[in-house]
Amino acid sequence: MAALPFWERKTLAEMSNEEWESLCDGCAKCCRHQLEDIDTGKIHPTRVACQLLDTHTCRCSDYTRRHETVPDCIRLIPERMDEYHWLPKTCAYRRLHEGRGLADWHPLISGRSESVHEAGISMRGRLMSEKALPPQAELQDYLEDL
Repeated sequence: MAALPFWERKTLAEMSNEEWESLCDGCAKCCRHQLEDIDTGKIHPTRVACQLLDTHTCRCSDYTRRHETVPDCIRLIPERMDEYHWLPKTCAYRRLHEGRGLADWHPLISGRSESVHEAGISMRGRLMSEKALPPQAELQDYLEDL
């Protein structure tokens, strides 16, 4: 009998850094700017991506040094998963934390990094870089259509 894959036999906290990083499906949903309604706490995603996001590959263009350029870039850690309510329901970190397992389109399941894009889960082609915004732009003008 084959051994279970690491994401089925380990908790998020038990995973190695390499295992943890491999959970990212490359959807880029967490790399877009989001606004929080201070009255309701509701999160409103925008169509604007972090300046480091490659909007075609949906990957950070300088992942290892991202905090030097974007100091408030959030570093996900297993110990704080309960705080990441803003992560999309499709996110592997959130899915595993909630006991839902990985989706069939996840690259660790499909064996192909393109599967997240083919399934329509990723933000490929749906975001613009914050570097492309006009000088006086306001993020609330770029809220994702409901």
